[in-house]
Amino acid sequence: MSKVAHYLQEHLSGRVTAAQPIRKYFSTDGGVFEVTPSLVIYPKNESDVRKTARFTWQLAERGRVIPITSRGMGTDQAGAAVGSGIMMVFPAHMNRILEFDGGSGKVTVEPGLLYGKLQQTLHTHGKFLPPYPSSMEFSSIGGAIANNAAGEKTLKYGCTRDFVKSLRVVLANGEVIETRRLSKRELNKKMGLTSFEGEIYRTVDAIIEDNKKVIEDSKLSVSKNSAGYDIADVKHKNGSFDLTPLIVGSQGTLGIVTEAEIQSVPHNPKTSLIAAFFDDLAVAEEAIAKIRDLSSIPSAMEMVDDSLLNFLDKHNPNELKGLVEKPFSKLIVLIEFDDANSRVQKRMTKKAIKILSKMDVKYQLETEEAEKEKLWSIRHSAAAVISHSEGNTKALPIVEDGIVPEDKFHQYIVGVNKMFEKHGLDVAFWGHAGNANIHMQPFLDLSQVGDRQKAFKIIDEYYNLVISLGGSTSGEHSDGRLRAPYLKKLYGEPLYTVFQKVKQAFDPYDLLNPGVKMDVSIDDIKPLLRHEYSMDHLGHHLPRS
Repeated sequence: MSKVAHYLQEHLSGRVTAAQPIRKYFSTDGGVFEVTPSLVIYPKNESDVRKTARFTWQLAERGRVIPITSRGMGTDQAGAAVGSGIMMVFPAHMNRILEFDGGSGKVTVEPGLLYGKLQQTLHTHGKFLPPYPSSMEFSSIGGAIANNAAGEKTLKYGCTRDFVKSLRVVLANGEVIETRRLSKRELNKKMGLTSFEGEIYRTVDAIIEDNKKVIEDSKLSVSKNSAGYDIADVKHKNGSFDLTPLIVGSQGTLGIVTEAEIQSVPHNPKTSLIAAFFDDLAVAEEAIAKIRDLSSIPSAMEMVDDSLLNFLDKHNPNELKGLVEKPFSKLIVLIEFDDANSRVQKRMTKKAIKILSKMDVKYQLETEEAEKEKLWSIRHSAAAVISHSEGNTKALPIVEDGIVPEDKFHQYIVGVNKMFEKHGLDVAFWGHAGNANIHMQPFLDLSQVGDRQKAFKIIDEYYNLVISLGGSTSGEHSDGRLRAPYLKKLYGEPLYTVFQKVKQAFDPYDLLNPGVKMDVSIDDIKPLLRHEYSMDHLGHHLPRS
């Protein structure tokens, strides 16, 4: 591999290294798997990405496959940011805001840009990008695009896919394409090209036309979904065509994003925040549904459960001091309204309070910034669970991000509680109550064979539970290696075959992030499980929640 590294260094502007400590550093991400790359490239520009892709394509044509994994800040929790061949790391150089139009709110960025830096810039112009993940301050915009990231504001505003308007993408053979919504006439022109781009447009269009019914029936009854490929939103009934929804959420398996045009929206920091304290999960489900159905939807409906509060009370009691009284409610839901029209915001807040009052639910309303921040700290306290450890026993991100139809929210929580009870493990919930999308991390010791076996039993039971409730295995973090084995069961064989054909169209030699999303079994990922979990490479940041 040193010959490959030397060759690439001669032809690229950015640095290429096969140094063991650097390869070791990039062998893990925020998830539980470990895969060591052969070499690491810090591309300086799109030309570096193109040359690398062209080089690996030419090798593949001669029978030698060296895969490419694209990586931002490595916060991915499902093993999508680790790979065995070339690790292409973007934040070092390709981290700029290239253009911002204050009038339209459109911003053009490179993939290595920190999401938090982009958000700060947008805030100074009275704008923001709503689907920010909780890891915003230490994750990249490229990673958010790769995963179709979402977060607390997604309830009202939607996921990353809803805000990405166009992309520059390096294909597996080194060609560059620009994706955006094309008219029927523009599509025909693309399909007439003799290049690899033309071939992709022809193949994807044929896949869609040949599988219309399968694709139409593939939509799950959930409010957000990052599992699989979004083939359903590529071609509209009017014949318009856009590969952008397909690339967003594809985790670097279809192409390498080098530039993105994103739509920001007006930001209103003057919000009304209600903390609702529920002692009955069925009542919580009903109240959440009624508030979500208001004429102007809340911008956020976030939750923590009593297990998380009890955990904090035991291990870090000062974190809750003056915020929550004992005995703790079963569920605390934070409901925020951010309507720019203050009269509408007040009216919606009053309606939400009326719903809670009729159901005899205790609540607290805050509109002052300092007091709102205190309430939000209840939700963000979940970070303390993630960072806690007792010896080698750590909170593991192995069963999280499942999302179910909103009317199955109660069943979901009850089912997960039963599952953890069966395995003799405590579980704490937090996440997005308005979307019925919750996160949890069981405490296990990966140095113990018994806990390693238990981890896979829990993984299997959890994702099968989510699927049985009509949910998706991933609301916002995508499949990676962790959830990929459940895609076929989630969507069924016919649609899974469509996904395979899409992957084959873009990446015939399986060069782009192989082992992620498609054609992955549980037996494939078992040997990759770390023997000790740590988040050392994120130690200089607060863990995400």
